[in-house]
Amino acid sequence: MARKQSLPTRAENFSEWYNQLVAQSWLAQTSEVRGCMVIKPYGFALWENIRDRLDQMFKVTGHSNAYFPLLIPKSYLSQEADHVEWFAKECAVVTHYRLKTSGDGQGVEVDPDAKLEEELIIRPTSETIIWRTYRDRIQSHRDLPILVNQWANVMRWEMRTRMFLRTSEFLWQEGHTAHATADEAIHEARQMLDVYQDVMENFLAISGIPGHKSPGERFAGAEDTLTIEAMMQDGKALQSCTSHFLGQNFAKAFDVTYTTADNQKEYVWATSWGMSTRIIGGLIMSHSDDKGLVLPPAIAPVHVVIVPIFKTPEELAALHAALDDQLWKLSLHIDSERLGDVDIPLVIQWDEDDSKSFGWKMTDHELRGVPVTLAVGARDVESGSVQLVIRDQEDKQTTTIDQLGTAIVDQLGRMQVRLFATSKTRREDNTVSVDTREDFIAALDADQFVLAHWDGTVETEEAIQELTKATIRCIPFDQVQEDGVCIHTGKPSQGRVIFARSY
Repeated sequence: MARKQSLPTRAENFSEWYNQLVAQSWLAQTSEVRGCMVIKPYGFALWENIRDRLDQMFKVTGHSNAYFPLLIPKSYLSQEADHVEWFAKECAVVTHYRLKTSGDGQGVEVDPDAKLEEELIIRPTSETIIWRTYRDRIQSHRDLPILVNQWANVMRWEMRTRMFLRTSEFLWQEGHTAHATADEAIHEARQMLDVYQDVMENFLAISGIPGHKSPGERFAGAEDTLTIEAMMQDGKALQSCTSHFLGQNFAKAFDVTYTTADNQKEYVWATSWGMSTRIIGGLIMSHSDDKGLVLPPAIAPVHVVIVPIFKTPEELAALHAALDDQLWKLSLHIDSERLGDVDIPLVIQWDEDDSKSFGWKMTDHELRGVPVTLAVGARDVESGSVQLVIRDQEDKQTTTIDQLGTAIVDQLGRMQVRLFATSKTRREDNTVSVDTREDFIAALDADQFVLAHWDGTVETEEAIQELTKATIRCIPFDQVQEDGVCIHTGKPSQGRVIFARSY
């Protein structure tokens, strides 16, 4: 196998570094279909681990999985005005259901006689078809709440794409819940954002700012959108997830009502919430370095790779005999606020491929972000000690073979904590408060998150974006109420919001 090309450095070209890293670490590749990607087994293993963590937490909080159709009647999308306006330019439309052989016999063409009576939209999101389904399911207050999640793919016809961060087709989960009261729905939306924050901090080791989206950035059809905004290594913001309080907008659009305990008709209150494969892009850009991926142990597909140094099958067998007992039944313990105590069984691999050089193998495991790598030969067994290569550390760690298992688990735990601390420190050190337009633009040009006053209008949001290409990322939950003047218009403001440039 040919050696991979050297990665560009982050300082030279962050965008190209990211693109090359995704490709060379075998996470994904571009597809023949414009804007789509092929997620390779190593990349999909990352998504599976994220999916499994989320799915467990969804079930702990009382949710069940279901599945809804990929194709949505076009008339459904038009029933909620803000929704159709938001998604209209991104929709892929199915107009026919059959092909036929072309006249010259050299290909196929659309059969004009197979035109659909109603065109179908490949789902960009599922609120419309789900709420049409809920109309038949919900009759009484006894039918509520409905707490449903689906794991699915969606299609949004993006013009400018980048693997994981923005693709025309992507994988995600989307929760859709129905409630009897506004308070229940508001609590649900916040609870699910807390779930996402727990996964981000405890498993992905990414620190973000939770808050409300501004009216200009709010999801179409929502009364409130909650988000967690994370800072990548280049200073740009990544919207990591969203959770929406939909009010009664979709219930009214699809006439979803229930009979209360005192026999009154009421519209249902709703939420929706989601996290997608975009978070893998955030994982890469939060932790990785110029040598390759750096993956938090809690979410890594492979935790430990052992590279044996041997010449004969007997030598290899002796190395297994010396180490395997120490590696049996190892697990990484995570103390998760939402899940409590979590033990993640460690995935440990022996790289016994003798078709590649020792140096190639060590470099490859470094590129793929394996948290712990160790090379071991007969001399190490004789001395009773080995050296651990910890992916995010320059210095090797020496341990005795009889303490190998304990040392590995300890180093993995330390790495998990270290990566989150680095992510948090980066964000805190590069978040500044400013009061003048000059300082505002200078902070953005320095790749920082900017806390600045805003007059609360969509018009000002749009003007600032036009001027600086920065948007309001969120109104933080911990926003301090203080009198000030808008950074752009000079009008009164009661608090600062987070501005940043983003993906």
